[in-house]
Amino acid sequence: MFSFLNKYFLSNSIKSYLIVLMIIFLVYLFKKYLSRYVAIGLFAFLKRGSIVLKKDRFISLVVKPIEFFILIIVAYMAIDSLHYPKELTFSVFSFSAQQILNCILNSSLVVIFIWMCIRMIDFVALVLEEKANLTKDNTDNQLIIFFKDFFKVLLVLIGCLLILKFGFNRNITALLTGLSIVGAAIALATRESLENLIASFIIFFDKPFTIGDTVKVQGNTGIVEKIGLRSVRMRTDDKTFISVPNKLMVDSIIDNLSLRTQRKAETKIELLLNTSLKDVNTYQQGLELFLKQQTQIVDYEVLLVETGKNAHILQLDYFSTMEVSLQDFSLLKQVVNYKIIGLAEEMHIKFKTTL
Repeated sequence: MFSFLNKYFLSNSIKSYLIVLMIIFLVYLFKKYLSRYVAIGLFAFLKRGSIVLKKDRFISLVVKPIEFFILIIVAYMAIDSLHYPKELTFSVFSFSAQQILNCILNSSLVVIFIWMCIRMIDFVALVLEEKANLTKDNTDNQLIIFFKDFFKVLLVLIGCLLILKFGFNRNITALLTGLSIVGAAIALATRESLENLIASFIIFFDKPFTIGDTVKVQGNTGIVEKIGLRSVRMRTDDKTFISVPNKLMVDSIIDNLSLRTQRKAETKIELLLNTSLKDVNTYQQGLELFLKQQTQIVDYEVLLVETGKNAHILQLDYFSTMEVSLQDFSLLKQVVNYKIIGLAEEMHIKFKTTL
């Protein structure tokens, strides 16, 4: 049996292959426990800072990429102890088989490293969001979501450059120089996307609205749920989900309904021209008395704004505080409309009809 182990196959003894396979198998069996210890050590190192970390949440995020990282590193070190078989010396498109294997391995390490960094960004963002939720200002939440996505995109770009550097042995300095020229051409071709990106920074620092605000833009009204690098996502009154480009949000006139100090309702009442002055005045006073009796109304106004053309036109405006919910305010408008109709019927006053 020992003589069998000493036999050579592809420039290495069978014993060497078995040792390598055994090491990789043992690491595969215990990678979950090894990665957990590494994650705990990393957690202890990060905890020295001022950031408040949650141990279980941190470990659950980073343990998976650490598992793959340990497995690939150990597999690389174990396989590297073997002699490269002369029988596998061949080329594919002028690349040797050994170069292809190194490219795959190095690229895998870079991908796993970037993956782990992205998970750590998710965790830090989660911790910062919990801190931001303790304040009334939603601006902090807004910035955290934005920069989380921004740093993720930046990490992916860095990962691509590292793969070119360590995976394909390319000179990224010369590549970056060439990309600067190509980037100028791409910038012209993707001008709209760059404008949206710049507009996102303007939104964050100018703060015309924040996440959770109800805004009206270009005839669309909805609650802002997310501010991204390209667009703002809003939940409309119809419960649909729309995306509005950031540039449009910056260039358009935005009505931030959440910043209103009062809710306003206005109604135009058109009475027939044959309605007497006494009846118009009595009707006006009756509406004013009714509005005065409504506890939800803090200010009101009933004025005869126009007459002598087609009708006597009364303009009825009233306000309630923002503490009154939108649903309750809609019910209030219904009550006022009922009174407008009911009082007219009591006084036998007729409204002008449009044919």
